[in-house]
Amino acid sequence: MTLEEQLSGDQSIGKMESVGNALEEVLCKAKLQRTITIGVYEAAKLLNVDPDNVVLCLLATDDTYDQDIALQIHFTLIQAFCCENDINILRVSNMSRLAEILGGSDKPGEPADLHCILINVGNTLMWSLPGGAWSPHELQVKDPALKEVICYCKESRYLDQWVPVINLPER
Repeated sequence: MTLEEQLSGDQSIGKMESVGNALEEVLCKAKLQRTITIGVYEAAKLLNVDPDNVVLCLLATDDTYDQDIALQIHFTLIQAFCCENDINILRVSNMSRLAEILGGSDKPGEPADLHCILINVGNTLMWSLPGGAWSPHELQVKDPALKEVICYCKESRYLDQWVPVINLPER
C-alpha cells in the first residue's frame, strides 16, 4: 500500500465517522420533531403517498439480513424507488446503536422494525425556502448535520456508490 492510498483511507474513515455522528444528530432531531417514519411497511406507504417530502432513506441491516429474502426484496424495491425519485439513501450497519438512538417499539413486547427509516421534510428548523418556492429539490438545508449527510450521499453517488454504508459510532 502506498502512502497516498493509506492517507486516502485514513481520510475516508474520518469522513465516515463524521457522517456517522452527523447522522446520529439528524436522527435525534427528526425523532424530536416527529419528521421520521420507522418500519419497512410504514416507509413504503409514505413513499407511495408522499415521496416528495422524503429527503433521506436509511436501510439498516443486521445479522438476519442475509437469510431474509423478503427483506432483501423490499430493500431492492425501496432503493430503486429512492433512486428514481432523487431521495438520498444510506445503509446503516450498526442496528443496535440505531435502536439505542431511536428507542423501542410503540407496541410493548414487540421490537421496533428499524430496517427502513425515512427522514421527512416537516420542520422549518431544518429547511428554508428560497424565494418562497415549494419543492423538496429546491429546499436549502439549514441544519448542518443534515447538510453533511446529504453531501456525503451526493459525493458517494458521484463515485458510483449509490447506497453508501455508514456505521453509527458506539457511545
